[in-house]
Order: sequence, then C-alpha cells, then structure tokens
Amino acid sequence: MHSPRPESLIRRLLRDSAYVLPGLPIALFGTSLLLTLLVVSIATAPLWVGALVLPLTLVTASEFAELSRRRLRIWGAVLDPVSYLPRDRGISGRLRPVGDPRRWLDLIFEMVLALPVRLVTFVVALLWILMGPVGITYFFWSRFIPGERGLIRLLELIGPALVPDSEFWQYLLDSAVFFILGVVFLVTLPAVMRGLAALDALLATSLLGAGGRGRLIPLEHPQAHPLERTLSRVAAPPPGFQTSQEQESSASFSAAAWSWIGICFAAVVGFAVAWPLTSSIYGVHPAFSLVLTLAHCLSLVLTLKFPWAGIGASVMVSAALMGATADAGVGVWPWPVTAMLIQFGVILVAALREPWYCAASGWAASALLTAAAIVTAAPGLPEGAVSTGIVFASVGVGVAVLGSLTRQWIRDADRLEVSERTSAQQSRRRRELEERNRIARELHDVVAHSMSVISVQAATARYRLPAITPEAQQEFEEIARSSRQALGEMRMLLGTLRSEEEAPTGPTPGLADIYSLVEATRASGTPIRVTGLDVVEASSAVGLAAYRMVQEGLSNALRHAPSSTIEVSAELLGGPDEPGAPTDTRHLLLQVRNTAPPHPVSVPAPGAGLGLDGIRERVSAVGGTVETGETPDGGYFIRASFPL
Repeated sequence: MHSPRPESLIRRLLRDSAYVLPGLPIALFGTSLLLTLLVVSIATAPLWVGALVLPLTLVTASEFAELSRRRLRIWGAVLDPVSYLPRDRGISGRLRPVGDPRRWLDLIFEMVLALPVRLVTFVVALLWILMGPVGITYFFWSRFIPGERGLIRLLELIGPALVPDSEFWQYLLDSAVFFILGVVFLVTLPAVMRGLAALDALLATSLLGAGGRGRLIPLEHPQAHPLERTLSRVAAPPPGFQTSQEQESSASFSAAAWSWIGICFAAVVGFAVAWPLTSSIYGVHPAFSLVLTLAHCLSLVLTLKFPWAGIGASVMVSAALMGATADAGVGVWPWPVTAMLIQFGVILVAALREPWYCAASGWAASALLTAAAIVTAAPGLPEGAVSTGIVFASVGVGVAVLGSLTRQWIRDADRLEVSERTSAQQSRRRRELEERNRIARELHDVVAHSMSVISVQAATARYRLPAITPEAQQEFEEIARSSRQALGEMRMLLGTLRSEEEAPTGPTPGLADIYSLVEATRASGTPIRVTGLDVVEASSAVGLAAYRMVQEGLSNALRHAPSSTIEVSAELLGGPDEPGAPTDTRHLLLQVRNTAPPHPVSVPAPGAGLGLDGIRERVSAVGGTVETGETPDGGYFIRASFPL
C-alpha cells in the first residue's frame, strides 16, 4: 500500500485558510442565535413555553456542533463518533434533549467557547494575510499618505540620532523595513495558518469528540505539520486512556493540554491588560513596558514547566517593574494590580506543580522584594504602598496554601484511586482463591475418595476373589494401576488449585525431558552418567515430580560438590520380570548420586534445605517416598520411589 503523497504548500495553505476564515462568521451567527434562544427559554420558563424552547436550543446547538465536526473532518481531523439520547414521540420525547449531557456540551462549546477562539484565529489570520502584500507594496502607496512616516516617528521616539537627515534616505529606510516585514509575513503565512487551524481543531476535537477525545492528522502522515507533533507531545493522554499506538500517532487532548492552554491563555490576557495599563497609568515607556510585561507573563508559562526557574524569573522581572513604576506616584505600588495578579498566578502554578516549599519560597522571595522596595522608597513612599504590600503578602499566603492543599488533595485522590483499584484486584483474587479451594475440597472429598476406593478394591480383588480367571486378574491390575495414576494426577491438580500462583499454560516436563536437563548441565563441564531411563514409562504427574527431583539433585551437586561426578539412574521394581510380583506394586526407583568433590570446598554454598523439602512434597503428592544422605565415599545421594 502506497503512502499518501505530501500535500503541496499552496493546497495546505488553502485548506487551512478555508477552515480558519469561515469560523468567525459561523461562530457569530451560532452564538447570537443560541444566546437568543436560551434567553427566550429562560424568560418564558414561568409560562412553560421555555420547556419547549430549551430542547429546541439544545438541538440547534447540536446541529452547529455537527457542522463543526464536518468542517473538522474536511480539514483532516479524526473525530470519535458521538451519540445522543434517542428522541421519542410525545412530550417526554420532546423533552429528552434536556437530559442529554452531550447536547449541553455542544451548547457550551458553540455558545461560549467557539466565538472567542475563532475571533482570535480570524484576526491573526487576516492580519497575516494582509500584512504581506501591504508591506511589499508599501514603497508605492506610502507616498500618498500625508504626514511623517510611521517608522521615522518610532525612530524619533527611540533616538533622534537614528533618523537620516535626507528625506530620500528616510523613504528608502522606511520602504526597506516594511518590505522585509512583508516578506517575513508572506513566508511565515503557511506556518501561522497551520498553527491557527491546529489550535482551533485541537480545542474543537477535545470537546466535540466522543468522551472528549479527538485527534488531528496522524503524525506519520506526510501532511502532518511539526506544530501538530509538538501539540501531541504536550497533550499526551494519561496512561490507559488510549492504546500505545494511538498515543504515538495522535494528538489527543488531556489534562496536560488543558493546563498549557489555560496558562497560555491567562498569560495572553494578562499581557493584553498589563501592557497598556503599565504604560498609561504608571507612565512607563511603551517599549520598556512591553518588554517587562511580556517577560512577566512568560515567566508564568515557564513556571508550568520549570517551577523554580519561573519563580526566579518572575521575581527579577517584578523587581524591574517596581523600579520602573516607582516615580509614578500611584498609590497601588510596589505591585501594580496586573503584576500582582500575574505573580499570584506564578505562586499558584508553583504550588500545584511542586511541593509546598516551592510556592512558599516564591511567596517569601516576593514578600522580601516588596519589603525591600518599600524600605528603599521610604522618604517618598506613595500613599497606600504599605497597604498594597500587606494585601500582596496576605493574599499570596492564601494562594500558596490553596494551591498546596489542592495539590495534596489531587495526590490523595490519585492514591485513593490506586488503593481502591488494588483492593478490588486483591478482593477479586481472594474470591478466586476461595472458589478454587472450595473446588479442591469437593474434588478431594468426592473424586479422590472414590478413586482411592476403586484402587483398593481393584488391587485386592485377587485376594478376595481367588476363583477369578488370570484374564480377570490382569484386568483388575490394569484398573488398579490406572486408578493410582489418576489419583496421582488428581493430587497434582489439587495442589495447583490450592496454590496462589497462576497455573502453568505450557507443557509440563517429564521423564523424557531429563535428557535435555542433563545435557544442559553437562555444558558446564560436569561429567554425568545416565542409566535406566529408556525403559521407564510413567504418568505426567510422576514424570513432573521425577524431573524436579533430578533438577534439584543436579543443582545441589553443582553447588556443594563442584567438579564431582554425577550419576542419574532409574530402575523399575516389582514389574513382571520379578517372579511372583504383581504388576500393581511396580515402583520407579530414581536416584541422583554425586561423588565427593576432588578438592575441598573452602566456602560452603549457602542453602536452607527448601529445595529438598519441595521435592519431598512433590514426591509425596504422587504417593512416593524420598531418601537423602551421604555415600560411603563422601558424596551425596537423593533417592525417590514413585508408584507406577
């Protein structure tokens, strides 16, 4: 399957423009219509007319939301399908939209959120579209503008020495600067339009998708813009919210994205309000006020990512603001109202992001800065400065405490959720174990008892019924052997049911796998002899117990008697080869024996004997016995007898 070809720059610009520019007219019409319908429904509620107008308002909002979803899909976003409550006939069916949360979300988005977002994107897009041609053609139409040129007036404010004396050079400088600006606007227009479209689409997909989920163009798609990849990393969803593949290939909306968008929005609003107020009320030069307020707002955004750096930057910028506004004589000093609110935001974000001492440090540094400014300006201290400092200190403490308590509450809620989830898992596991133990008891009391009775009756039939034929005796012996085998496997099953470990899903090893175990041990250079395993057949339960017994014997020999010779032997006892021995008394005698180590072991290997205890439990579970001890030559042996 061929991947889609990358979209051309012009087509992408046209697609983004077709998405961004019509958004404002649609939002204006939708907001005005929905607001009118909502006001009418509220005003006529006492007359019961509003009960019919309100569902109409919600349905209309959903239609506007569907229009937004169609525009998003045409632009290239991926939206999870949404569903509404079905509308039935009759009065109750007509009122059903009032109880549909999805329709209320559509109303909030289309009436409250869509207009400001699309107003910003429309204004910025229109400004960028117009500034390119305006700047490039400025050299022509600027000659028809009466008065002094704008750039020349700005240079005169900054420094009169920067203004050329000749009018021709003034015209040339002014035209060149505007031409460069026009080229910059034209070159950056596709990226800016893409960013505006992505911002609008990201907010819309987060609120209009099912469950608050939506995605932009998949990031591996050639049409994906780098800004979308950045947004996807910022707006990474929490674990478990989506699959890993979706997390890698989509820009999902999450709490992290809400934090960034909220803080950035607050910073933009703060800058838009603080800059003109600082310039007009406190008499700070517009350029200097622009730099200071912009830096203060950026420190708020910086605090979200790097709290300590954001606090330090905000304190330094606040000190510069206090110095710049000290001579204004305004009573609200040393903290202008806008700067105070921005600093409260910095402290709040720090309290939410880091432990309490981070916000406390930010508040303490700001309070010390306030006290230092008041003490320094004591001779000509503006009236109300002390009150401003007290207000800042007291409210700042409240903000820091509120943020720290909120952070602790969120962390406690997360811990409680994890604890409840863990408790639910443990409770479910406990119920499973109780049910498995109940099944094990039932099997032991009923099936195991019955199998034991069958085994005993079949084994003693030749003694209780001496007149039976040899063929019948052979049949009874086969029944006894099969019942003992089934009983051993039943004991193994009961042990598995009573165990808290998960039951194995792969094949269990048996006698035939002992050769592979021996070969793996021989690879370490240990000489091992194997005899008698070829002529032995056993049930799966006996085979597993024998395999574990040999495994433990080899492991003990390697640990406690390195470089010794190991012998694994198997012998069949009580079989038909022995005269007079009934077949129901056959046993497998399995032994793992090692010689004494050729060199004394300086440091004995540690061991608690738990492996041998486990072997005894396994062998006894299938009705066998285990013997262990030292050999006459100083070696060690493990011998087990398994009933067949």
